[in-house]
Amino acid sequence: MNDVEAVGKLSTAYRDLRAEIAKVIVGQESVIQHLLIALLSRGHCLLVGVPGLAKTLLIKTLAEALELKFSRIQFTPDLMPSDITGTEIIEENISTGQKSFKFVRGPVFANIVLADEINRTPPKTQAALLESMQEHHVTAAGQTYRLQEPFFVLATQNPIEQEGTYPLPEAQLDRFMFNVWLDYPSFNEEIKIVQTTTSPYQPELNHVMKSQEIIEFQDLVRRVPVAENVIQYAVTLVNRSRPRSPGAPDYVNNWIRWGAGPRASQYLILGAKTRAILDGRHTPDIEDVEALAPPVLRHRIVTSFNAEAEGVSTINIIDKLVHDSA
Repeated sequence: MNDVEAVGKLSTAYRDLRAEIAKVIVGQESVIQHLLIALLSRGHCLLVGVPGLAKTLLIKTLAEALELKFSRIQFTPDLMPSDITGTEIIEENISTGQKSFKFVRGPVFANIVLADEINRTPPKTQAALLESMQEHHVTAAGQTYRLQEPFFVLATQNPIEQEGTYPLPEAQLDRFMFNVWLDYPSFNEEIKIVQTTTSPYQPELNHVMKSQEIIEFQDLVRRVPVAENVIQYAVTLVNRSRPRSPGAPDYVNNWIRWGAGPRASQYLILGAKTRAILDGRHTPDIEDVEALAPPVLRHRIVTSFNAEAEGVSTINIIDKLVHDSA
């Protein structure tokens, strides 16, 4: 199968996947799109939303429709790094009486890992997961264990309760491709949610893709050609978010303390490639970059006191940057 046929196959599979997820999840179409873009780009997602918006159900449904191994970790203040990665235990051979160490794999050894309320655990434990995200392996007692591909981490945060939490440092936030905000459902969507969840309705999901197909599609994303002007637009957009840079507007110097780094430019292009082929197109355009600017830049821009005092949010700044760069 050549790349043109692969793009058509992926576009069809994407439509089928959305139809399967819609059996369980009402609405949240842009969130589902961002999750699959991150998965196919070999990135990870940070989901921010109030309780009760079906974040866990959405991720479990995605894993089931893709026939991937799913693991959920509830982050708490007493969670230790070994509770995520695994630990060594002493095992005794019954016949010889000889004792040896055996590594018991933790919940991170899955294809899709849900890190529920990641900011409720101390930085040491957060770092254990983030190392796995970056390196795709776990090291224990000097031995390295590769994680099974595809490997995809979705971490959730509650934007309401901040007491007793440990916010992720900026360097760790930068490892997430997207910061996706889940909003409340519309009135009609909520009616449908209540109707389906308070009835005996039990949807049966069909498997749309398997792990090997996902890996092949991930490789396909890397081969998608991108026009030079699209890359220049993405890099220019990110550069303009950095205060005191040559192309930074006055409002950036006033409202931003730290702008986005080179990883933002990389993720804008990777995301634009994936968004294009999910839509059946063979190369991305500037509109793809613009559409993904909010989830890519939202957690990579640190606003100043001036922005807070004037009530200017990160999204306001991103919208202004995109509008001015068009």
